[in-house]
Amino acid sequence: MQHVSAFSRPQTVPAAPASAAGRKPNLWILDSWRDLILYVCTPLLLVPIFVGAQGLWAAEDIYLFVAAFGAMGHHLPGMIRAYGDRALFQRFRWRFICAPVFLVVVCAAFSLWDLKGIVLVAFVWGVWHGMMQTYGFCRIYDAKVGSFAELTRRLDFAVCGIWFATAVLLSPQRMTDTMESYYAAGGPFIPPALLRAAQQGTAGVGPGHFRCIPREFCLDSRKATKSGKGRASCHEHILLVVLQ
Repeated sequence: MQHVSAFSRPQTVPAAPASAAGRKPNLWILDSWRDLILYVCTPLLLVPIFVGAQGLWAAEDIYLFVAAFGAMGHHLPGMIRAYGDRALFQRFRWRFICAPVFLVVVCAAFSLWDLKGIVLVAFVWGVWHGMMQTYGFCRIYDAKVGSFAELTRRLDFAVCGIWFATAVLLSPQRMTDTMESYYAAGGPFIPPALLRAAQQGTAGVGPGHFRCIPREFCLDSRKATKSGKGRASCHEHILLVVLQ
């Protein structure tokens, strides 16, 4: 992979030299251990930390700490990347300029008119954002082993969507907050039976879809091996399991 400086002028990245074609492909973003710690198994490390923190601090204090310092570490690198990389900024110039202005105007309007819907919009966007980040990591690992099958992409996306929806629908706290925001925004009444059916449906579809992963993984591995493109990404499927 050819690297371009974050502040370099827009340019076409040259193709890798022919001598690199015979090298063993790098299956990781950084390396195996750092990927497992920083990307794949991070939730397994954070859960016991938060469980222990709840015994020392109130939930509100933990939330404020994460919002203050975690959000800074999450958003600042993205801002530097979006507005510091000249090639990237030129490619998505109007999106990077208009999107912040649009968000400021919308949030100000909701605040001035005391509209509650922005809370629900922010929650839905947060779930979508997290799902697409997980899906993006899955596609990065698939790309590193040359797995670009349409079936793989669709199943990766479906697994992420179903499991994130299941995490929301089966969480009493999230569903309570979501429904309170929904009704505060003036949403029409949703029959409890419909919510129960959605919960039972996702709870049933999620494990069934999970059972499809080994079969899809084997088929994709077989096709990739026959085509000389390596094999399907095993750690990508581990990521799907852990990050949910």
